[in-house]
Order: sequence, then C-alpha cells, then structure tokens
Amino acid sequence: MNKIYLVDLTESERSRLTALIKRGTTPAYRIRNAQILLNADITADDGGPPKTDAAIASYLHCHAKTVSNVRKRFVEQGLEGALGRKPRDTPPTPPIFDGEKEARLITLACSTPPAGRSRWTLQLLADTLIELRIVEGVSASTVCRVLKKNELRPHLCQSWVIPPEENGEFVARMEDLIDLYQRPSNPKVPVICMDEQPLQLIKEVRLPLSMAPNRPVRYDYEYQRNGTANAFLFTEPLNGWRRVSIRERKTRRDWATEIRTLLVEDYPEAERVILVCDNLNIHTQGALYEAFPPEEAAALRKRLEIHPTPKHGSWLNIAEIELSAFTRQCLNRRIGDLETLRVETKHWETNRNVRQKEVEWQFTTAEARVKLKRLYPQIKMK
Repeated sequence: MNKIYLVDLTESERSRLTALIKRGTTPAYRIRNAQILLNADITADDGGPPKTDAAIASYLHCHAKTVSNVRKRFVEQGLEGALGRKPRDTPPTPPIFDGEKEARLITLACSTPPAGRSRWTLQLLADTLIELRIVEGVSASTVCRVLKKNELRPHLCQSWVIPPEENGEFVARMEDLIDLYQRPSNPKVPVICMDEQPLQLIKEVRLPLSMAPNRPVRYDYEYQRNGTANAFLFTEPLNGWRRVSIRERKTRRDWATEIRTLLVEDYPEAERVILVCDNLNIHTQGALYEAFPPEEAAALRKRLEIHPTPKHGSWLNIAEIELSAFTRQCLNRRIGDLETLRVETKHWETNRNVRQKEVEWQFTTAEARVKLKRLYPQIKMK
C-alpha cells in the first residue's frame, strides 16, 4: 500500500532534528519522534530502499501506529506538531480526591473504627468513603496513596508509655534523672542504671530442622514450658559496663542480694553508688534490712542513693536500652533450662563488655521543657 503522508525534510529541518537528538536535556518522546522523522525522510540518501513503518518501529522499539501518527502530524501540523505529543481526544480525568475529600479521608482514618472492627483497613476505608457518599468510587490502592502521602498508617497500632500531662511529680523526677546523666564519669560516685525482666524457659519437644538452601531454620509449633526466671541487669552507661544476673525469682531478698553484689563486688572502691531504677515495690532500702543483719544493711544503705524513674516514664532508664539489646541479641530463641540461660547470658555480657558499648544520653532539660511542654504544670498567676 502506498503511503498517504510522506515525510520530506528540508536541509534545515534535518539539521535541527539531528541536533535535537544529540541534546542531553530533550524529553524522550521528542527524541523518539525526531528519530522517526529522520528514518522516514524520503529524501534521505542512505543507499537503500525507503523504510517501512514496521521496519522503523522495529528499529526504534515502538508501535508501527506511532510511526504513522508522527508522519501524519508532520504533514498536517508541521515539524513542531510532529515532535510534540499526540493531543488528547478527551479531557483528562479529574482526580478523585480534592482538598476537601482528602481532609475527610484523613479525619476518617484517624477516627475510631466501626463496631466489630479492631482497626481501619484500606478496603474498609474505601468502602466507607463510598457509603458516606464522599466519593462515587475509589480503590484501596488509591486510598493507600493518599494516606502514604500524609504519612498515616491506620493499620498499625503501637504500645507506648504515655506520660501524664501537667504533672509536677513526673517532671521533677524526669529532670532529676536528666541532670544525673549530664554528670561526668566519677569512679567514686558512679551512676548505675538497673532494670529487670521476667523470662520463660521454653524447651523444644522436637529437634529443629537446620537451615538449607532456599529453606530457613524450622521450629516445631509445639513446645514445653519449663518454668520461669528473672534477669537483673545493671549498667554504667558512661563506661560501657553491664552485668546480667539470672535468678529463679524476683523477690525483695533477690533484689537486696543483687545490690550487695553491686556494692561489694562490682564497686568496692566507690564511696557512694547512684542507682536509677523503676518504682517496683521491691526496690527499697527496706529490702536490705529484710535480707541482711542490721549492721550490714546499714552499711549498704549508706552507700546507696536511689533515684526512681517517674511512673509512665520508664524510657528515662538507660538500662531499658541495654535490656532491649539483650532481649534481641540473646533471648530471641527458645532456651529450655536455667543453666543454659545463665551460660548464654554470660557469653553475651562478656562480649558486650569487651566491645565497651556505651550509651550517649543527649536529651537535656532545656530540650525537655520545649518538646515535652505539655507535661509541665501550667502556672496560673493570680
């Protein structure tokens, strides 16, 4: 079939198209259209027969209809019309969400989910938008794009320690601990943080299958509960030291025994030890008198200065950071007996102490008074 629209380029048009192809900032569609015109030029002297639309399309990796359309636009609209995009036959589809509808979606995602549902899902949000006639139709993926743009994730729920607002006792203890963490290292008066964690001893009933190519380690879903234990963790953040003790129980006597080990064995040369711990009822100096004779308890008490964290303020205890690392690095598996747990814990403690992993506390009182302003009581002047 003879071509209806023939491309006959002038010398200046050919030079312009050649220069356009070599330019690095030209849009890809203009480069493609320029290459189509140069290859379809009937006056081009390349020593061979004229190229067909199919041959040009195969060479440029496009559709033959695209080549035909570019030739047609060149004849009807000139060079600039051929280099541009094909005009739309219909106006572009308006976006589903304008500013008002997007705001209503955000409000819905931040609200309480309907009765019988624990959380909002993307499909539930899409269905609710249609039911409320906010939009005529929308897919879950479109809802996802809007929420992602606004950094909202209604499908997630996170457990958090929420401090009380306008609470003088909370901010007093918070600032006390922040001031402690700003002190330089002092071997005579070290600052020690302690925390504890209950543990379950989980025993395997069947041997796990070892890892193989394209297959991870496999554990049987069945297990045997083999009792409980408790980990007492002490750490001196400025010197990169920590000690983890595994005990069968968590009683006042157990805590008092750990405190004696801290004062007598870990820091025998210290005049006084500042201890940061939470408000658990066993963390009192009275526990020393319940575990030891009065003379020994009094000697320990005089060297111990307790600074408790505020209620709902456990994040102020640096020992929680160490306890989190201990849980992830050592306890994230099944350990079936107390002796194995103690051996594995000792290996973790030794390795971490050799590396002297420190915690650099950088949160200051000045920052707390700005970022946590809602926690401070509002003084009303008379």
